[in-house]
Amino acid sequence: MKGKFAFILCFLLALPLAGWAQDDAKDKPAAAPPEAKEPMPATGSDYVIGANDDLHISVWKEPDLTATLPVRPDGKISLPLLNDVQAAGLTPMQLAASLTEKLKKYLADPRVTVVVTQMNSKRIYVLGEVAHTGAMALLPDMTVLQALASAGFTQFANTKGIYILRTENGKQQKMPFNYKQVVKGEAMAQNIMLKPGDTIVVP
Repeated sequence: MKGKFAFILCFLLALPLAGWAQDDAKDKPAAAPPEAKEPMPATGSDYVIGANDDLHISVWKEPDLTATLPVRPDGKISLPLLNDVQAAGLTPMQLAASLTEKLKKYLADPRVTVVVTQMNSKRIYVLGEVAHTGAMALLPDMTVLQALASAGFTQFANTKGIYILRTENGKQQKMPFNYKQVVKGEAMAQNIMLKPGDTIVVP
């Protein structure tokens, strides 16, 4: 009998504890879902958008107008309500202002953010005895030395005979670059800032 009585007593004591645990769980707010992260910009605020760049267009509280899309070869993007809009030649801030103005016809208070997620229009090329050949995104103020640091050399690279090919006004220039001199702090004038379309050749 004593055993049965002890069991019943424990059972009765456990009931309110279970109720309190349930009430406590109800009082606690449900965990908030993780917030969607905005894309990180790949550029500075003065970057000029070009053809083939990827843009993330965000319109506050308008998910149907928020999208990631490429700039077409003709320099335009296509958006709901607005159709074709010129993007190339503008900075992200300028494009955001242009879209805001155009959307005022349809929305009371449009708030537009433009982020360049891929700089496909600004590219250079690295060829020859490098670890990573081919196209490379041209970062703001990128120099020859910085591009070569990203590309890396093979064991056969002639680092004294590197040159840069640049086409301006229909004419191609060949500019020498002696890596060994530049890394020693000599002939620093050779370490020029690169322009879109430049090709670095490592023999």
